Amino acid sequence: MGVPPIPVSSDLPPLIMGTATFNGQYNANPYELPTTELVHRALSAGICAFDTSPYYGPAEELLGKALSTPFVRDNYPRDTYRLLTKVGRIAASTFDYSPSWIRRSIKRSLSRLGTSYLDVVYCHDVEFVTPDEVLIAVQELRKIRDTEGTIHYIGISGYPVDVLCSLAKMVLEKTSQPIDIVMSYANFTLQNTLLATEGLPRLTAAGVDCVLNASPLGMGLLRRNGVPIGSMGDFHPAPSPLREAIHKASLWTDKQGEKIEVVAIRYALENWLHEAAAVGASGLPTAASREGNGSGPRRLGGSVMGVSNLAELEETMRVWKTILDTLPAGAINPQTREGHAVLSDDQTPPETQRIQTLTKGIRDILGPEWVDYAWESPDTGFVNTPLPDHPPPVVDGDPQTKP
Repeated sequence: MGVPPIPVSSDLPPLIMGTATFNGQYNANPYELPTTELVHRALSAGICAFDTSPYYGPAEELLGKALSTPFVRDNYPRDTYRLLTKVGRIAASTFDYSPSWIRRSIKRSLSRLGTSYLDVVYCHDVEFVTPDEVLIAVQELRKIRDTEGTIHYIGISGYPVDVLCSLAKMVLEKTSQPIDIVMSYANFTLQNTLLATEGLPRLTAAGVDCVLNASPLGMGLLRRNGVPIGSMGDFHPAPSPLREAIHKASLWTDKQGEKIEVVAIRYALENWLHEAAAVGASGLPTAASREGNGSGPRRLGGSVMGVSNLAELEETMRVWKTILDTLPAGAINPQTREGHAVLSDDQTPPETQRIQTLTKGIRDILGPEWVDYAWESPDTGFVNTPLPDHPPPVVDGDPQTKP
């Protein structure tokens, strides 16, 4: 119990499978998705970490079901994969960061996921609550880590880069201990790179060990078919003019013989791998085990990628393996927090050059109005509306009302 003996960057792999797609936001009926097969295929392909949340509808339950199968139990012991989940967000406009609810939420996640410990627990969507609430939650999570051992690492997640940076700095200043890990989503994409340009310097200064980039497709914005529409309707916060600009860029990309989502995935995974190497991940055998000049596993900028079907998973793995296979020796600084590793011109593979050309064309179409545009989160006038009563979580088969 207590602070883990190694930093989270040495424990996590640089590619993590997200399960926000196991939800009615992205799909009409998440129970009809091949979630068990997706998890099994991911493990077989070398993905050994899964990001989830109680807020993602049935995602924790579906992931836990997949991990409880004989295939996983017989071939992938618990110590061969990592589980990352969250606390605090209950519904679209309902947040509870109180110590009592955090403890209930963790017990529920442990039960749903069929595990005795959680590798990472984030405070979910921290921009919707006050800094004091975040501080109390982080301290409670650390208390659980230190006294119960059911949590290994503690982080914060959310959308606005400025808020994440400010909160990371606050936690360091008030507790003299930095946040282990920060995850932002849709902030390092073809359309928006604020996590790199504005976030990385401040998060590094706040002592954050690992920074993950989630949703390289901008929650489905960067797709030929537009944002996904699930059973919960159109949830995406992107304004109509931005969607129209993305559609125009997608049509141009089609004419170049490529799909915008392929360019977006390749761009985000490959560039974040280099840009965020100083706060990257080097754990487990998925990818970072490629040795770096005798200095141990390389740190590679870590990404979280959600998929809804086997074709999306296979495409993600194809792109990821292509990126790794083209890494030249010495392209990434091993185990260092100093500066960002970049490829020199003579090291850049032809496929990377092609993606760079397409990326420039897409960003030229988006123009200065939409490149690095970030939508508001939360919306103006947001009010947290707590549920009148929070029932205890399901533990050992006890009934539970799901918020």
